[in-house]
Amino acid sequence: LSVIGRSNTGKTTLLEKLIPIFRSRGLRIGTIKHHARDFDIDKEGKDSYRHKKAGANIAMITSPEKIALVEDVGQDYPLAELVKHYMRDIDLVITEGYKREHMPKLEVYVHKEGQKPLAEEDPDVIAIAADKPIEAHLPVFLRDDPIPIADFLIERLKLGSRAQGPGSS
Repeated sequence: LSVIGRSNTGKTTLLEKLIPIFRSRGLRIGTIKHHARDFDIDKEGKDSYRHKKAGANIAMITSPEKIALVEDVGQDYPLAELVKHYMRDIDLVITEGYKREHMPKLEVYVHKEGQKPLAEEDPDVIAIAADKPIEAHLPVFLRDDPIPIADFLIERLKLGSRAQGPGSS
C-alpha cells in the first residue's frame, strides 16, 4: 500500500495513527519512505556516522532491539526489490510516496480551491482520506478518523486472515 498526496496533507500523521491500529490487530508492518534527495539518518559525531564519513560504503549499527543500515547506492531501486531484500516476515508494507508505482494507494487529500484529488488521474488509488467530506468515485474517509480507514484497508487488501480484533475479517 502506498500513502500518497501533495505536500503537507498529513500523510505521515495519518500513518502514525494507522500503524498502531494495524499492530493492535496482530499485523506486522513495514514502512518505506521515498525521498527524492540525499539524506542522513545518523547524527554527526556518532561512530556509525564517522564510519560513513570516513568512506565506508555500508555502515550498520546493531543492538538487541534494532538494526540500522546505511548503504551507498548508485540508483533509485525499484520498490519490489527493496521489499524483497529488506522486508522479512511483514504482513503489510506501507510506503509513503512512490506515486508512480502501480500498487494500491490511499490518497491523503486536503481541499484547496482549484486542486482536485490525485485519484482523478490515478487508477491505482483505492480510497481517499480527506480533511472534510468530498464527492468522489471512490470510498472517502475522514483523515482524522483512522479506524474506518484501517478496517477498509484490512478488508480490501485481504489481510483479515492475519489481523485480529475489532473490524477484522
